[in-house]
Amino acid sequence: MESFLTDTSYLLNVSFVQQAILAAGVLGVLSGVMTPLIVLRQMSFSVHATSELALMGAAAALLFGLNVGWGAIAGSIVAALMLAVLGMKQQQDAAIGVVMSFGMGLAVLFIHLYPGNSTRAFSLLTGQIVGVSAASTTTLFITTVLVVGIVALIWRPMLFASADPIMARAAGVHCQWIAVIFAVLVGIAAAQSVQIVGSLLVMALLITPGAAAVHVTSSPIRAVIYSIIFAETSAVGGLILSLAPGIPVSVFVTAVSFFIYLVCRFIGGRMNQKAQVGTNRKKFSEVLGSPHSAEDSLVVDPHHSAPNED
Repeated sequence: MESFLTDTSYLLNVSFVQQAILAAGVLGVLSGVMTPLIVLRQMSFSVHATSELALMGAAAALLFGLNVGWGAIAGSIVAALMLAVLGMKQQQDAAIGVVMSFGMGLAVLFIHLYPGNSTRAFSLLTGQIVGVSAASTTTLFITTVLVVGIVALIWRPMLFASADPIMARAAGVHCQWIAVIFAVLVGIAAAQSVQIVGSLLVMALLITPGAAAVHVTSSPIRAVIYSIIFAETSAVGGLILSLAPGIPVSVFVTAVSFFIYLVCRFIGGRMNQKAQVGTNRKKFSEVLGSPHSAEDSLVVDPHHSAPNED
């Protein structure tokens, strides 16, 4: 334990580790803003498919010597547009499966053809945040500001379309355009997450914080705030825990996020039990306080003596 603390303290003073912590913090904001809406719109499977095409774009950029971050963004946008075009309601699962397998196949091809260090290519699958450059952090910061700004701008119609698309469509909300815009935003967030936790574990930041938040609050604003806190704790905390043992950061990010989810689910279960007990007590007190109930009790009480008729 002492060596763990000593090694962690030493590594926290290294410049590239500080750069990685900054990137993890920015990614926590990005994923925390997006994940409650992803959970509300039931797009968990779509996120996984998007991450596969983000991996494809990143692998292609790596093969051709381009910026990996921008390559991942390009691949994720392609995924979003393909899902928007192919993803009809009655064939949504099939369309997602087709897109996901297509992206993974091309990603495997590009990684196989990459002539450089295989460790760098492998990091696209499992994540390697300590290798994030200043240019990648800048790209992450720009995309975070862009995504958060767009979400804030269309928050009300997006929330309406996510919670009740039928009523939103009847009220004049352009749900199809909202769906396309949101899919692109999800793709951008997934593309940035690929560099941190890898494509295989991207849902640890884009699904789990939101799934945990909805267990402890029904307020959309509070869900976003809790999701940001949970995502920050998972990303930054997982990074710090991974420094001393040298294990890939994605292992600790997923472990921390899963622990947070279990705690929130337990708290949510207790809150629901208390709410149910309170509802039952209220109904019981209303029954006891009802004058009709009192009359009924007089009728059915066998020990009640009838009034003297004399």
